[in-house]
Amino acid sequence: MSIADSIKNNPRLKKLVHWMLIPKNDYRPRFWVRNFANIFFHKRGRGSVIRRRVRMDVLPFNKFELGEHSVIEDFSTINNGVGDVFIGNNTLVGMSNVLIGPLRIGNNVILAQNIVISGLNHIYEDIQVPIVKQNVTTSPIVIGDDCWIAANVVITAGVIIGKHCVIAAGSVVTKSIPDYTVAAGNPARVIKQYDHISGIWARPPA
Repeated sequence: MSIADSIKNNPRLKKLVHWMLIPKNDYRPRFWVRNFANIFFHKRGRGSVIRRRVRMDVLPFNKFELGEHSVIEDFSTINNGVGDVFIGNNTLVGMSNVLIGPLRIGNNVILAQNIVISGLNHIYEDIQVPIVKQNVTTSPIVIGDDCWIAANVVITAGVIIGKHCVIAAGSVVTKSIPDYTVAAGNPARVIKQYDHISGIWARPPA
Protein backbone atom coordinates (compact mmCIF):
# COMPACT_ATOMS: atom_id res chain seq x y z
CA MET A 1 0.00 0.00 0.00
CA SER A 2 1.34 3.42 -0.96
CA ILE A 3 1.85 6.28 1.52
CA ALA A 4 -1.06 8.16 -0.06
CA ASP A 5 -3.38 5.17 0.32
CA SER A 6 -2.28 4.68 3.92
CA ILE A 7 -3.19 8.29 4.69
CA LYS A 8 -6.56 8.09 2.91
CA ASN A 9 -7.51 4.88 4.75
CA ASN A 10 -6.61 6.19 8.20
CA PRO A 11 -9.04 8.97 9.28
CA ARG A 12 -6.86 10.19 12.17
CA LEU A 13 -3.72 10.30 10.03
CA LYS A 14 -5.64 11.97 7.21
CA LYS A 15 -6.91 14.65 9.61
CA LEU A 16 -3.38 15.25 10.93
CA VAL A 17 -1.88 15.57 7.45
CA HIS A 18 -4.69 17.92 6.41
CA TRP A 19 -4.00 20.12 9.45
CA MET A 20 -0.30 20.18 8.55
CA LEU A 21 -1.17 21.43 5.06
CA ILE A 22 -4.09 23.78 5.81
CA PRO A 23 -4.89 25.61 9.08
CA LYS A 24 -8.17 24.72 10.78
CA ASN A 25 -11.19 26.64 9.42
CA ASP A 26 -9.11 27.94 6.54
CA TYR A 27 -8.82 27.07 2.86
CA ARG A 28 -5.41 28.49 2.07
CA PRO A 29 -2.32 26.26 2.31
CA ARG A 30 0.21 26.99 5.02
CA PHE A 31 3.19 29.21 4.23
CA TRP A 32 5.62 26.28 4.01
CA VAL A 33 3.36 24.49 1.53
CA ARG A 34 2.97 27.54 -0.73
CA ASN A 35 6.62 28.54 -0.72
CA PHE A 36 8.55 25.28 -0.39
CA ALA A 37 6.62 22.02 -0.81
CA ASN A 38 4.72 22.95 -3.98
CA ILE A 39 7.94 23.56 -5.87
CA PHE A 40 8.60 19.81 -5.87
CA PHE A 41 5.09 18.72 -6.88
CA HIS A 42 3.81 21.19 -9.49
CA LYS A 43 5.04 21.99 -12.99
CA ARG A 44 5.59 25.35 -14.64
CA GLY A 45 6.57 25.62 -18.29
CA ARG A 46 9.40 27.69 -19.67
CA GLY A 47 8.54 31.38 -19.90
CA SER A 48 5.38 31.08 -17.80
CA VAL A 49 4.44 33.93 -15.45
CA ILE A 50 2.39 34.01 -12.24
CA ARG A 51 1.95 37.61 -11.12
CA ARG A 52 2.81 38.54 -7.55
CA ARG A 53 -0.77 39.20 -6.44
CA VAL A 54 -2.16 35.84 -7.58
CA ARG A 55 -3.59 33.68 -4.80
CA MET A 56 -2.23 30.16 -5.33
CA ASP A 57 -4.38 27.85 -3.21
CA VAL A 58 -2.66 24.76 -4.58
CA LEU A 59 -1.78 21.68 -2.55
CA PRO A 60 0.66 18.85 -3.19
CA PHE A 61 -1.92 16.04 -3.17
CA ASN A 62 -3.51 17.25 -6.44
CA LYS A 63 -1.76 18.40 -9.61
CA PHE A 64 -1.20 21.92 -10.89
CA GLU A 65 0.51 22.53 -14.23
CA LEU A 66 1.05 25.80 -16.09
CA GLY A 67 2.20 25.55 -19.70
CA GLU A 68 4.98 27.34 -21.51
CA HIS A 69 4.61 31.11 -21.99
CA SER A 70 1.28 31.17 -20.16
CA VAL A 71 0.39 34.03 -17.81
CA ILE A 72 -1.82 34.26 -14.72
CA GLU A 73 -2.62 37.91 -14.04
CA ASP A 74 -2.98 39.68 -10.67
CA PHE A 75 -5.87 39.09 -8.26
CA SER A 76 -6.73 35.67 -9.71
CA THR A 77 -7.20 32.59 -7.53
CA ILE A 78 -6.13 29.08 -8.50
CA ASN A 79 -7.47 26.24 -6.34
CA ASN A 80 -6.70 22.53 -6.82
CA GLY A 81 -8.01 21.44 -3.42
CA VAL A 82 -10.73 19.18 -4.88
CA GLY A 83 -9.23 18.44 -8.30
CA ASP A 84 -6.27 18.89 -10.64
CA VAL A 85 -5.80 22.16 -12.54
CA PHE A 86 -4.02 22.04 -15.91
CA ILE A 87 -3.41 25.17 -18.00
CA GLY A 88 -1.90 24.75 -21.46
CA ASN A 89 0.72 26.68 -23.43
CA ASN A 90 0.39 30.34 -24.51
CA THR A 91 -2.75 30.78 -22.43
CA LEU A 92 -3.74 34.00 -20.66
CA VAL A 93 -5.64 33.93 -17.37
CA GLY A 94 -6.84 37.51 -17.02
CA MET A 95 -7.20 39.63 -13.90
CA SER A 96 -9.50 38.50 -11.07
CA ASN A 97 -10.30 35.04 -12.41
CA VAL A 98 -11.27 32.20 -10.05
CA LEU A 99 -10.29 28.72 -11.27
CA ILE A 100 -11.30 25.72 -9.15
CA GLY A 101 -10.50 22.18 -10.26
CA PRO A 102 -10.95 19.66 -11.59
CA LEU A 103 -10.18 21.76 -14.65
CA ARG A 104 -8.22 21.44 -17.89
CA ILE A 105 -7.63 24.49 -20.11
CA GLY A 106 -6.05 24.03 -23.53
CA ASN A 107 -3.45 25.95 -25.50
CA ASN A 108 -3.79 29.51 -26.85
CA VAL A 109 -6.81 30.26 -24.68
CA ILE A 110 -7.79 33.78 -23.63
CA LEU A 111 -9.63 34.18 -20.33
CA ALA A 112 -10.69 37.82 -19.89
CA GLN A 113 -11.51 39.37 -16.49
CA ASN A 114 -13.70 38.33 -13.53
CA ILE A 115 -14.38 34.80 -14.79
CA VAL A 116 -15.43 32.01 -12.43
CA ILE A 117 -14.75 28.42 -13.49
CA SER A 118 -15.52 25.80 -10.85
CA GLY A 119 -15.61 22.02 -11.08
CA LEU A 120 -17.06 21.92 -7.55
CA ASN A 121 -20.63 21.84 -6.29
CA HIS A 122 -21.97 21.86 -2.72
CA ILE A 123 -24.48 19.23 -1.61
CA TYR A 124 -27.59 20.75 -0.03
CA GLU A 125 -30.15 17.89 0.17
CA ASP A 126 -30.11 17.46 3.96
CA ILE A 127 -31.98 20.48 5.33
CA GLN A 128 -31.03 19.54 8.91
CA VAL A 129 -27.34 20.21 8.19
CA PRO A 130 -25.86 23.58 7.14
CA ILE A 131 -24.70 23.45 3.53
CA VAL A 132 -21.18 24.43 4.58
CA LYS A 133 -20.96 21.18 6.60
CA GLN A 134 -22.25 18.90 3.86
CA ASN A 135 -20.03 17.17 1.32
CA VAL A 136 -19.10 18.46 -2.11
CA THR A 137 -19.25 16.87 -5.54
CA THR A 138 -16.88 17.46 -8.44
CA SER A 139 -17.14 17.09 -12.20
CA PRO A 140 -14.27 18.05 -14.54
CA ILE A 141 -14.43 21.12 -16.76
CA VAL A 142 -12.57 21.13 -20.09
CA ILE A 143 -11.88 24.18 -22.26
CA GLY A 144 -10.46 23.35 -25.68
CA ASP A 145 -7.62 25.00 -27.57
CA ASP A 146 -7.89 28.48 -29.10
CA CYS A 147 -10.95 29.63 -27.11
CA TRP A 148 -11.85 33.14 -25.97
CA ILE A 149 -13.84 33.38 -22.76
CA ALA A 150 -15.01 36.98 -22.34
CA ALA A 151 -15.39 38.97 -19.12
CA ASN A 152 -17.72 37.98 -16.26
CA VAL A 153 -18.45 34.48 -17.57
CA VAL A 154 -19.39 31.64 -15.19
CA ILE A 155 -18.68 28.04 -16.22
CA THR A 156 -20.20 25.33 -14.04
CA ALA A 157 -19.05 21.81 -13.16
CA GLY A 158 -19.01 19.16 -15.88
CA VAL A 159 -19.04 21.56 -18.86
CA ILE A 160 -16.89 20.81 -21.91
CA ILE A 161 -16.20 23.72 -24.26
CA GLY A 162 -14.86 22.66 -27.63
CA LYS A 163 -11.94 24.17 -29.51
CA HIS A 164 -12.00 27.66 -31.08
CA CYS A 165 -15.13 28.74 -29.21
CA VAL A 166 -16.18 32.22 -28.09
CA ILE A 167 -18.22 32.63 -24.92
CA ALA A 168 -19.77 36.11 -24.80
CA ALA A 169 -19.38 38.42 -21.83
CA GLY A 170 -21.66 37.74 -18.89
CA SER A 171 -22.68 34.27 -20.02
CA VAL A 172 -23.44 31.43 -17.61
CA VAL A 173 -22.39 28.14 -19.21
CA THR A 174 -24.25 25.17 -17.73
CA LYS A 175 -24.12 22.79 -20.71
CA SER A 176 -21.31 21.69 -23.03
CA ILE A 177 -20.54 23.74 -26.15
CA PRO A 178 -19.36 22.10 -29.42
CA ASP A 179 -16.26 23.07 -31.42
CA TYR A 180 -16.23 26.31 -33.46
CA THR A 181 -19.19 27.87 -31.68
CA VAL A 182 -20.18 31.28 -30.32
CA ALA A 183 -22.40 31.04 -27.24
CA ALA A 184 -24.08 33.76 -25.18
CA GLY A 185 -26.69 34.28 -22.49
CA ASN A 186 -27.87 32.90 -19.15
CA PRO A 187 -28.00 30.00 -19.58
CA ALA A 188 -25.59 30.17 -22.53
CA ARG A 189 -27.00 29.15 -25.91
CA VAL A 190 -25.38 28.63 -29.30
CA ILE A 191 -25.82 31.75 -31.45
CA LYS A 192 -23.28 31.05 -34.20
CA GLN A 193 -21.30 28.12 -35.57
CA TYR A 194 -18.58 27.96 -38.18
CA ASP A 195 -19.63 26.31 -41.42
CA HIS A 196 -16.59 24.55 -42.87
CA ILE A 197 -18.23 24.29 -46.30
CA SER A 198 -19.17 27.95 -46.77
CA GLY A 199 -16.29 29.25 -44.63
CA ILE A 200 -18.49 31.63 -42.62
CA TRP A 201 -19.86 31.91 -39.09
CA ALA A 202 -23.65 31.48 -39.30
CA ARG A 203 -26.61 31.09 -37.02
CA PRO A 204 -27.51 27.42 -36.45
CA PRO A 205 -30.71 26.07 -38.03
CA ALA A 206 -33.84 26.77 -35.98
